Amino acid sequence: MLVLNSWLQNSSLPRASLVAVLLGASNVFSFAPFFVWPLQFFSLAALFLIFVAHSEWNKKQVFLLGFSYAFGMMFGGVSWLVIAMTRYGGMAWPLALIALGLLASYMSLFSAFTLLLARSLRQRWRLSNAVLLLAVLPALWALFEYLRGYLMTGFPWLTLGYAHVASPLAGLAPVLGVYGLSGVVAFIAGAIALSLSSEQRQQQVFGIGLIAAVLVAGFGLRQLTWTEAQGQPISVRLAQGNIDQGNKFNSEFIDSTLSLYHGMVTQQAADLIAVPETALPILSSQLPQDYLSDLRRYAQSSGSNLFIGVAVDDGDNRYSNSVLGYSAKAANVYRYDKHHLVPFGEFVPYGFRWFVNMMKIPLGEFASPGVLQPNMQVKDQRVMPNICYEDLFGDEIAQQLRAQARTPQGAASILLNVSNLAWYGDSIAIPQHLQISQMRSLETGRPMLRSTNTGATAIINSRGEVVSQLPTLTLGTLAGQVQGMQGLTPYIRFGDSTMAGVSGLALLGAYLSGRRRRNLKNKNSKINS
Repeated sequence: MLVLNSWLQNSSLPRASLVAVLLGASNVFSFAPFFVWPLQFFSLAALFLIFVAHSEWNKKQVFLLGFSYAFGMMFGGVSWLVIAMTRYGGMAWPLALIALGLLASYMSLFSAFTLLLARSLRQRWRLSNAVLLLAVLPALWALFEYLRGYLMTGFPWLTLGYAHVASPLAGLAPVLGVYGLSGVVAFIAGAIALSLSSEQRQQQVFGIGLIAAVLVAGFGLRQLTWTEAQGQPISVRLAQGNIDQGNKFNSEFIDSTLSLYHGMVTQQAADLIAVPETALPILSSQLPQDYLSDLRRYAQSSGSNLFIGVAVDDGDNRYSNSVLGYSAKAANVYRYDKHHLVPFGEFVPYGFRWFVNMMKIPLGEFASPGVLQPNMQVKDQRVMPNICYEDLFGDEIAQQLRAQARTPQGAASILLNVSNLAWYGDSIAIPQHLQISQMRSLETGRPMLRSTNTGATAIINSRGEVVSQLPTLTLGTLAGQVQGMQGLTPYIRFGDSTMAGVSGLALLGAYLSGRRRRNLKNKNSKINS
């Protein structure tokens, strides 16, 4: 312990920053497709050790330390964005790397401010290392990750909690959500740091005991079932067209793409048949006259329920990234419009038109109808779609289910994600996105179906487990049976407010602990004087 503390205290800022970058980069291996989730605890614990060892560092030094850690993780973890910018966006590699660096820098600000605020509270409240590591840092880490997923439309990719869909902490997801899990990860990292940095055996044992208690609690909660089966299972067929993004909007391939998906839909009946996001690569107004009506007739004649991804033209230059639903029984066409739009891909943020002009991405502006939308009846089940990276925003899905539960029809029992990740080739973006969908199943206690262009097309059960999956970058249809679930998990009921409440209580406890410590110190000073 003495050797470790000595090395930490004597490490210079440049050395510590370099180590922080490497620690952050190593954290990428905690997520899919690597799944080395224990690495995350030690990676973050090492960052906390460096932070605690340098109480003398000023604001700029602490800011750089937090920034360096997050930059290593973000730059490496979302490097697949370069594929979209260069291969399909026509951007030069140097500019694409600069753009990636700017995005990673923005996302790194949240970790930097986490350590900066922790430093301020440590000094202002005169906190002990134990309180700093076990209360302040976990609470702030969870809150700032939430802010990263909320501000400027949010980009919550690589939120720490996503690494734990199959770890002992998975049982906490239906209660705390992914941001709450991030706080728990930081708590375990803080306990590791406390055990390694303290020279008091009592604190070392205490830290190890806390880690064991959290892991046991997560395992115990994993045994609970928050939802129950609704009705009978339904048969599903999920299409994966494997259309190369470079050809998708090419006029020479449009007819063959339309024919491909028409054939995949009508090949065999099923209770639910889904095709990916914008599987039909032209606007609804540009489709052959009988294309959609023919699919509708097939739904009614075969008893199938279809979910078709297409960009809908509402006239007056209003377009929506939509899912159209054709029911075997209902006369009306169901429609779900994507509400959480992707910056640069589906809308242009103010002041960034110059950036979009450098790329060749079609359909850059869509309308958003708002979060709350209806679900669609499929036999005994109700299905709620989400499109592409909308399933990164668990609180919005919980908000939809919470609102639907108050209606006579009830909340959706099955979630359906339709995506097109062909922009990112055969990169780690695909398994990372699958892992995110698994977290949504854990939070809501509902199965998630995924129909994607190139992967990962999969069936996820209500426990967040991948039941079946098509190989990436292959043409095919995934068939299976899915049991819908009813009931509300704590996360559906309260969303991220539980995480915010626990974080607030932790900070309040830290403040009271610091005040007690200050009062005791003042009392001793008066006695000694």
